[in-house]
Amino acid sequence: MTENKRNERRRKRSSAKPSNTRTPDYRQLKHPFEPQRIFSADEINNLHQTALRVLEELGIKVLLPEARKMFAAAGALVCDDMVFIGRDIVAAALQTAPPKIRLRAANPIREQDYEEGAMLFSPGSGCPNVTDFEGGRRPGSLKDHEDTIKLAQSFDVIHQLGQSAEPQDVPIQFRHYDMVRAALEFSDKPLHLFARGRGQATESFEMIQLALNLSDDEFADGAWATTIINTNSPRILDNPMAQGIIDFARAGQMVVITPFCLAGAMAPITIAGALTLQHAESLMGITLAQLSKAGAPVSYGGFNSNVDMKSGAPAFGTPEHVKMQIGGGQLARHIGLPWRSATGTASNTSDMQAATETSMALWGAMMANATLTLHAAGWLEGGLTFGYEKFINDIEALQTVAELAVRPTVADAEIGFDAIAEVEPGGHFFSISHTMERYSTEFYQPVIADLRNIGAWTEAGGLTSAERATGIWKRILAEFEKPSTGDAAAERLKPYIEKKTKAGGAAPVE
Repeated sequence: MTENKRNERRRKRSSAKPSNTRTPDYRQLKHPFEPQRIFSADEINNLHQTALRVLEELGIKVLLPEARKMFAAAGALVCDDMVFIGRDIVAAALQTAPPKIRLRAANPIREQDYEEGAMLFSPGSGCPNVTDFEGGRRPGSLKDHEDTIKLAQSFDVIHQLGQSAEPQDVPIQFRHYDMVRAALEFSDKPLHLFARGRGQATESFEMIQLALNLSDDEFADGAWATTIINTNSPRILDNPMAQGIIDFARAGQMVVITPFCLAGAMAPITIAGALTLQHAESLMGITLAQLSKAGAPVSYGGFNSNVDMKSGAPAFGTPEHVKMQIGGGQLARHIGLPWRSATGTASNTSDMQAATETSMALWGAMMANATLTLHAAGWLEGGLTFGYEKFINDIEALQTVAELAVRPTVADAEIGFDAIAEVEPGGHFFSISHTMERYSTEFYQPVIADLRNIGAWTEAGGLTSAERATGIWKRILAEFEKPSTGDAAAERLKPYIEKKTKAGGAAPVE
């Protein structure tokens, strides 16, 4: 290399300026990889056909009389509380179930297309307890509920809210008022509601309309709320869940049919058997939704795993869990519907077990191309507890997955022939212009991971990731700012909630 060329490159090094600070956008994500398969097409069809046999020959116990009447009117055989659903009824329901659903939100930039190929994450949900390193494990309070919403709002990789910490200090007949109000005051993302009876569902829908100033037509345009419908495996659909399907479907809001089939306990011990039962129960729920209102937004769901055969406790993030996720994705695509999966952990604290089980289940959901992955951040104790530190550590995993959805560019400047030519054999790329122009934007910047050597880490206090997470969630809550729609929404709801509270609230359906 000539001296002139060396001088020219030195000048490039000294004059190169870094790009602006990295600002990733995780608001709308698509799966970066093709879905994996664990079964052949013939095997998947066999599982599907066997699930139809389960519905037709063995039946489902449906406790709600209203639901049984709807099945009977469609041609199903009803004997007492057992419903036997013909495959023609299921086929007709699958014809009207939409393959794409628009999830609406207070802020339009937060809205999502719920469809095959989309990749959405929701935090741990339905937890009666919370835990953090300072306050310890405790029943969830209204303050905890509001704080978990603030945490979910603060990260774009969380696409839909969950009922992360259910406020145990609010009587259940009034609880939905505070939960819906908090979601609309502290977040502008798509909402998740519980299905606990017609009274609570109707009032929750009214609150959304009122808070966001939506007309009836606007509320019917897309899904402003989502609920999870868990069947009581094996082969039972109880009163609140059946009514939830009917009420949400008729209102045009999304129901996610999710059997919780633990292999060896509430489902056959084999992967194929557990998936067959899951599929049958999902098809039953999808059918009821379409009988309630043809074209109603409905999602296939699966949350299969296995149990620890020594204790009977649920296990998560196991090889069996991952295999069932992949098989569940194949079954959802077989019937042409978007679908929901979940991560999870049986760990009681934010430790290596919790991280490993959650990450394995997350990878399974990704390989399976799940549309929505529920319980993706903060879930502990098999769903009994939401962990603040666990949430922050899980965000790191979610953002890492989100980065995989960003396709690298291969323009000449990115391939970097000139950069390779500039560095002598055995040299380094630290200070060349190609590096200096990109060093602040090229790599993912961790939320919680500490990449310093042991000397620098020790000097900074030698904190574990869980310990560092405490400071992060506290800072986020201290600096939190409501979305622009929050105050107005809360103000519109105030007189409504006061009136309904004085009237005694709305009790859940037993």
